[in-house]
Amino acid sequence: MTFLYTLLVLAVWLGLWWLNTRFAARRKTQWVVPVLFGITLILIWEMVVRLFGVSPVILPAPTSIGAKIVTSVPTLWEDFVQTIVKGALSGYLMGCGAAFVTAVLIDRSPFLQRGLLPIGNFVAALPIVGIAPILVMWFGFDWQSKAAVVVVMVFFPVLVNTVAGLAATDTMQRDLMRTYSASYGQTLLKLRLPAAMPFVFNGLKIATTLALIGAIVAEFFGSPIKGMGFRISTEVGRLGLDMVWAEIAVAAITGSAFYGLVSLIEKGVTFWHPSQRG
Repeated sequence: MTFLYTLLVLAVWLGLWWLNTRFAARRKTQWVVPVLFGITLILIWEMVVRLFGVSPVILPAPTSIGAKIVTSVPTLWEDFVQTIVKGALSGYLMGCGAAFVTAVLIDRSPFLQRGLLPIGNFVAALPIVGIAPILVMWFGFDWQSKAAVVVVMVFFPVLVNTVAGLAATDTMQRDLMRTYSASYGQTLLKLRLPAAMPFVFNGLKIATTLALIGAIVAEFFGSPIKGMGFRISTEVGRLGLDMVWAEIAVAAITGSAFYGLVSLIEKGVTFWHPSQRG
């Protein structure tokens, strides 16, 4: 029976793969491909768990996870607000805003560029499991310490990308602005910041995933009795894997939506860039 089940799973996979290639070949239906691919993975996951009798402690079926999400909406919402809205989003806004301002200051000061960026590279290489416990002790067990972890995680990727973007204009463009007697502020607003936007948004998109990871992992080192990281660590200890996967699903959907929102804003701001054409 195991052999027949394996053949059935492979047949479904190949059939859906063929259907995906048909949609991918047509420009107007290319948007269907990621949706259909995601549905394919969930369907194969469900079939493997059901047909091969995989223990829910090892891997729950998607339908079980979906049922847990439906029955645990109040708990999931409370965890979402605590971790994503209070911890990740607030830390993201503070960290990215501070990084942008610091990048402009660095651009004006060669001293800061030579002194701060190497330190930034050093801090960015520090492991989150080393930073999080310290910040939890400094800022307490509530969302403020999680926001602080997120600030540390997103600050330097956005800083480095913004500094690189501000240096992206070539000498001829800057000389042209000087011939117009443009001040530093005018050159920054009309030339250098618009040219830096693709770099800035690259840093912002990287920071979306780092913010969620930072907020969730930080809760493993101390939090009130709510939050996605707290719930995951607690339910793992109780072997409540369906709840763990429900939290993971909410985090994955939120992260994808957050990344997509930043990408959508990027598309509107940098419509002139070659990467946004076609």
